[in-house]
Amino acid sequence: MDQNFLTTVAPLLAIFAIMYFLLIRPQQQRMKQHRAMVDNVRRGDEVVTAGGIVARVVKVGQKEDAEITVEIADDVQVRVLKSTLSEVRSKDSAKTDSKAG
Repeated sequence: MDQNFLTTVAPLLAIFAIMYFLLIRPQQQRMKQHRAMVDNVRRGDEVVTAGGIVARVVKVGQKEDAEITVEIADDVQVRVLKSTLSEVRSKDSAKTDSKAG
């Protein structure tokens, strides 16, 4: 009976291990990188929101604050949730990208 149980459970464990290493673990790593990127947003950085709006960060609140103020056009500022940021382009990387292109 133990041998039969082992042959039944072994494929299920193998499938779970494969799913973990191919799907779950990479997603957790991407979430950790995104959280670190959003936590390190600084004034002057260029950001892209989930809606596709490209803006420049004007004001970053406290670390636990969930909102930042961005400028989407001259003298047009809006408050945006940090969690909606999909990309952060720092001041330094924006300068190097413009020189390369």
